[in-house]
Amino acid sequence: MALLPILCYPDPKLHTVAKPVSAVNARIQTLIADMLQTMYEAKGIGLAATQVDVHQCLIVIDLSEERDTPLVLINPQLIWNSPETHLNEEGCLSVPGIYDGVERFDAVKVSALDAEGRSRIIEAESLLAVCIQHEMDHLLGKVFVEYLSPLKRNRIKKKMLKAQREERA
Repeated sequence: MALLPILCYPDPKLHTVAKPVSAVNARIQTLIADMLQTMYEAKGIGLAATQVDVHQCLIVIDLSEERDTPLVLINPQLIWNSPETHLNEEGCLSVPGIYDGVERFDAVKVSALDAEGRSRIIEAESLLAVCIQHEMDHLLGKVFVEYLSPLKRNRIKKKMLKAQREERA
């Protein structure tokens, strides 16, 4: 397993639309393991392949306290969402230190392949539903800050660019 570098907003590669995974093979299995290790190391609860500069439809999530219950979603498709939504405080490993409210569906149903390539239907609500929607946005090239006002988004962009400059100096 290897730690993968996480792209940081406003990196334009975060806006790349992911392509479907054509086969769940050894390369994908390695990517899953590397993404899980990267997510755990970064203290995150979800990570999309787009965030590690791999533009394929693959998400890893683990909401467990023990960090031992990973959920792998390959080629996820939203097949149902609740009519109810509400504002949730979100953060992102690609936008470190920034948290803000995003309107999300309260519950979703997603069709996806698991880590072994088996087809599954995942019904999610609460935090899992929010996390799935957030990570699926990454696969579409969308970062959560894009839901915010242009003014907030611009401030975040400036803050992130300044932090990146200071990190390189």
